[in-house]
Amino acid sequence: MSSSENELTLRQAQADVDQWIQTIGVRYFSELTNLAQLVEEVGEVARIISRTYGEQSFKPSDEKVELSDELADVLFVVICLANQTGVDLTEALRRNLEKKTKRDATRHQQNEKLQ
Repeated sequence: MSSSENELTLRQAQADVDQWIQTIGVRYFSELTNLAQLVEEVGEVARIISRTYGEQSFKPSDEKVELSDELADVLFVVICLANQTGVDLTEALRRNLEKKTKRDATRHQQNEKLQ
């Protein structure tokens, strides 16, 4: 990977994932396959969360799973989808945060459920 060990920007992550796909992964899966992969990975995150913070108990097969690894799997697939559809995640996230800031400027402070 070409980024420093301490910091990885979204733009660099997109480049690193693309490099990995081109050299190790052979090619991107189709967008539909990656969507199915994303749903599968999110399900694995949900499984860990429901067992860690919810009422579900861990099974022996769940004992070695780590939330950080599963979240990284979700991020990897999201980056794949962004790369193959031409989305610059840096710009997309910047625009999204601006939208949320304008839309929700006082909404959450006024939400009694959050007090």
